[in-house]
Amino acid sequence: METSVKLYSLDYQNVKTYLYASLFVAGNILLPQLCHLIPQGGVTLLPIYFFTLIAAYKYGIRVGLLTAILSPVVNHLLFAMPAAEVLPAILIKSTLLAIAAGIAARTIRQISLLALVGVILSYQIVGSLMEWMLCGSFFAALQDFRIGIPGMLIQLFGGYALLKAIAKV
Repeated sequence: METSVKLYSLDYQNVKTYLYASLFVAGNILLPQLCHLIPQGGVTLLPIYFFTLIAAYKYGIRVGLLTAILSPVVNHLLFAMPAAEVLPAILIKSTLLAIAAGIAARTIRQISLLALVGVILSYQIVGSLMEWMLCGSFFAALQDFRIGIPGMLIQLFGGYALLKAIAKV
């Protein structure tokens, strides 16, 4: 399933870069707050990554990276979530997600479920390996694969649906 999409690669001198990144960061602040109303909602639904995926895929790596870095940091400063001990791993995964989504979109120039599967698996696999190096626990590093499958599915199907909805914008 593929569909055409208007993709952008905004640079850091463009005010739209910061406008879009701000909107996606706001989404990555609100969505986790909603998900944390559900017991274990954060670790199960992985909401901090959702708008980073959309930002990078639609508006390019720069908007994606701003969203990837600012979202966890602002959430941590405002709500102490994510907790300080997991913040480095989330920043790594978030950054990997922005890079993978931006490259995939620029390369295939389509909204594709298969591409989104590749993006999600790549940031999760590489990110989990890096998390393992950080924390020293293979079991803890695989938490997203043990608990976060629903969140990855939301990223896949919800991300696909949202990208399709904004494809011509």
